Amino acid sequence: MPTLDSTPIPGLLVVHLDVHGDDRGWFKENWQRAKMIDLGLPDFGPVQNNVSYNSATGVTRGIHAEPWDKFVSVTTGRVFGAWVDLRAGASFGFVYTHEIGPDTAVYVPRGVGNAYQVLEDDTAYTYLVNAHWRPEVTYTELHLGDPAVAIPWPIPLSDPRIQTSAKDASNPMLADVTPVAADPVLVIGAGGQVGRALLREFPEAVGITRDELDIADPVSVARFDFSPYRAVINAAAYTAVDAAESPEGRSAAWAANASGPTSLAEAASRHGFILVHYSSDYVYDGEAALHHEDEPMAPLGVYAQSKAAGDLAVSVTPRHYILRTSWVIGDGHNFVATMRRLARDGVSPAVVSDQVGRLTFTADLAAATRHLLETEAAYGIYHVSGSGQPGSWADIARAVFKATGRSARDVSDQSTADYAQGRQVAPRPANSVLSLTRLEATGFTMPDQWASLAGYLDES
Repeated sequence: MPTLDSTPIPGLLVVHLDVHGDDRGWFKENWQRAKMIDLGLPDFGPVQNNVSYNSATGVTRGIHAEPWDKFVSVTTGRVFGAWVDLRAGASFGFVYTHEIGPDTAVYVPRGVGNAYQVLEDDTAYTYLVNAHWRPEVTYTELHLGDPAVAIPWPIPLSDPRIQTSAKDASNPMLADVTPVAADPVLVIGAGGQVGRALLREFPEAVGITRDELDIADPVSVARFDFSPYRAVINAAAYTAVDAAESPEGRSAAWAANASGPTSLAEAASRHGFILVHYSSDYVYDGEAALHHEDEPMAPLGVYAQSKAAGDLAVSVTPRHYILRTSWVIGDGHNFVATMRRLARDGVSPAVVSDQVGRLTFTADLAAATRHLLETEAAYGIYHVSGSGQPGSWADIARAVFKATGRSARDVSDQSTADYAQGRQVAPRPANSVLSLTRLEATGFTMPDQWASLAGYLDES
């Protein structure tokens, strides 16, 4: 089995490959997605395979930090590989070197300068990349002989066997290099409560509203330039659950929640960005006591069906995170704010007591999103909600009333059936409690919903 080594350059990984040979030659799996992901490599989604043939020992190429990730190896011959971190941050200028033969590969994250020196005649150097080369692309470069990084080339650069391009010979020294900034994150639906929380969590992100990109309009998505972004976070959605049951609402819900994510998934596959999409506990029918990510979807109403369709569309693009959440509370109009207003106004409401779940505060949802992106967690579906003891809507209302100085007895129980009398109400899952095990396995623990509720009421 292949093995994996880390290096002093964050994200730069060395893979030791199995090479099987006999008198006829040898065979190796240079890239095998499932095995590489199991080893700990990111699922970086290669779209192009390049081979650089080098006829003579001494050919020296680099140092280039292109705007894509690479997976480099050789098919014949040997090279001395050298990498310099040119990304902004504490590791700027770090150097790592390693000899590469057919039994070695190196994963090179974007922004890390990549170079190599050929050690045998007739060497074929091969590399996978996760973005298509375009003639207009520019990138950061570094001089091969910069004394500040002092790469220990096996064949000195003064040796007559050395062959380099005129361009590489004129590259700047490290002191003159502008560090490579991380590609930005795009937040779609930045005006909503989740979008606003995301912009607070990702202050470097670009936020856009429906006026700039309407995901419900395929033409708007097709015209938008996604090329600058490493990740696109879709916080736009149609959330009027009951209104979705009307003919007009049904059309709007499907356009925003199903067709929109489909267009974004197509764009993600075409441009290679990571797509983050927010889903809902409504994709489940609420029959299970605890919902796991691999539970088959069984949506009950139009809104739920449109969200489930969006999940299926996003799951097709290779680099995706689908975050299913529940009972979202942010800085806008929401259930908690309504209960606090009723408490202050002296109202004693009847609140649904036979729907059980957990609140999810937008700040926590945004923090979990950042964690998944920064740790390069495995792509797929994650449940993201508050943790702790579940409760009903009535339980939450009582907690709000108590925090406001009212008695919990001022909130009475009401069944979902009684609440729906005389109203056009969408069916709702009776149990919305989501398992958080998969998220916790990545090293992130969601705060207790009751503690988050208390903090929210104190701050707002």
